[in-house]
Amino acid sequence: MIAHPPGEEIQFDWLELPDPPEGWGVGGHAHLLVGALAHSGRWRAVLAESEDFPHLVQALDDVVRKLGGTARRWRFDRMATVCYPSSGQVTAAFAAVAKYYGVGVDICPPRRGNRKGVVEKANHSAAQRWWRTVPDGLTVVQAQSGVDKLSLRMDDRRRRIEGAVTTVGELAAAEPLLDIPVRPFPAELEVERTVSPQSLVAFDGNFYSVPPGLPGVTVKVLRRLGEDDLRIVTAGRAVVACHRRAPRGAGQTVRDDGHVIALERAVLSSFSDRAPCKNKVRKPPSAAALAEAERLREGPATGSSAERVVIDLTHYAAVADRLRSVPSPKQEESPQ
Repeated sequence: MIAHPPGEEIQFDWLELPDPPEGWGVGGHAHLLVGALAHSGRWRAVLAESEDFPHLVQALDDVVRKLGGTARRWRFDRMATVCYPSSGQVTAAFAAVAKYYGVGVDICPPRRGNRKGVVEKANHSAAQRWWRTVPDGLTVVQAQSGVDKLSLRMDDRRRRIEGAVTTVGELAAAEPLLDIPVRPFPAELEVERTVSPQSLVAFDGNFYSVPPGLPGVTVKVLRRLGEDDLRIVTAGRAVVACHRRAPRGAGQTVRDDGHVIALERAVLSSFSDRAPCKNKVRKPPSAAALAEAERLREGPATGSSAERVVIDLTHYAAVADRLRSVPSPKQEESPQ
């Protein structure tokens, strides 16, 4: 057993979840960052698009805010975005993150998984109690709501401390956690997106406009954590749009007025009554059609067994004359 004083340590770990819904666009695995307080066992988790450094920082910030603060030390396994796997030395980039939040960083020794057994147990709960029941049509925002509800229910687990029965939630509420900065560490997110036929780019559950003429083009969305704006740039880093970021998962469509006007002009310019109507095209008969017409004019070939059909309407005229003299039903029923 390893002693974990209250408020001393948070254990973090990535949980890779196979076969995510196709609409998520994250490839073969979904990425869930799980953070657990080592003393009480309270855990929270955040879905991320990938496991690179900016997404790790964003997910770390979201997790500690969901926990209500941060412990004095963070523990990780030997992930390359935190340390050099061969030596376990923390990278300069992540050292700046730890300094920003005022915490220390501990790296697990090689082959010592029991050093973060609390978060490993939380991983098991998330995988077995939540991920196995996620339906295909669920969005990322809805899935995040599901894992949040599970972690809140897990706070009701019972614990026995020195003979007294308590819960995980009560233990976590008594932990002396440190305050966290108002804004997250200013790492810059960079994700690739494809422009839709409507000149829109999807990001974090919302849609942002770009100038017309870019459907199908691959662009990059840049967002610095803590800032309220985002930029959309081309592969050559040319900025094509800058928008105010909408709340994550709000389903909003954010359009720039200039983009709307330019798109309307582009659409209207493709329609004009000056162009000739394409269905009024002269199509002279082909040689085969002329040959068939000549054959019909000449009539049946000599020696043909086909007989000429003559239609005589004399019989029909006689029947019509007879019907004119036949009394109507009303005349037959009237008395003489």
